[in-house]
Amino acid sequence: MRAVNLLPKDEGRGRRQPGAVSLTAVLGAVLLTAVLCGWFLMASSGVSDRQGELDARRAELAAIPPPAAPDASQTTLVAEKDARTAVLGQALAKRIAWDRVLREVSLVVPDDVWLETMSTNGPDDAAQTPPPPGQAPTTPKGGFAITGYTYSHDGVARLLARLAVIPHLENVKLGSSAVDSLGKRPIVKFTISAALKAQGAS
Repeated sequence: MRAVNLLPKDEGRGRRQPGAVSLTAVLGAVLLTAVLCGWFLMASSGVSDRQGELDARRAELAAIPPPAAPDASQTTLVAEKDARTAVLGQALAKRIAWDRVLREVSLVVPDDVWLETMSTNGPDDAAQTPPPPGQAPTTPKGGFAITGYTYSHDGVARLLARLAVIPHLENVKLGSSAVDSLGKRPIVKFTISAALKAQGAS
């Protein structure tokens, strides 16, 4: 008697392939679900922490008392301070740096010139006329005058030219220049005047 195989060919192989694909799909879905759950838990934890911090800051802000309204005494003190600051600024604008003026004069005097007298006076506010409407007030000016000697009129001219470059002086003018004698040698006696600039105008 002859044996006959009634089973269809490749039956076992066809059953194994759908099982592997299903297992892979299930594992992928489980892995994706786990990743999504972990990300959601981390995000929820971060939001909770931020919300707790925000609530704490709001509580601290609510606990701070509102600032008190300024009283009349503080307003008066502020007004007095502003007024004193304005007066001080005006005084400093008219200030004359006498040490700087004298040092600059001593630096520009030629070697063949010697001074006999020097007179100065600060700015005189009373002598200043009020400016016309629409114009800025002029800077108060003081006077500056010197007398001295040199050996020639050229020395007087050199001194005038050097005094004219001093920043604190303006309108440098020759008052007089006359020949005199010192023993047997002729000399020139001169007088020079100028106007002083205030510190704010120099």
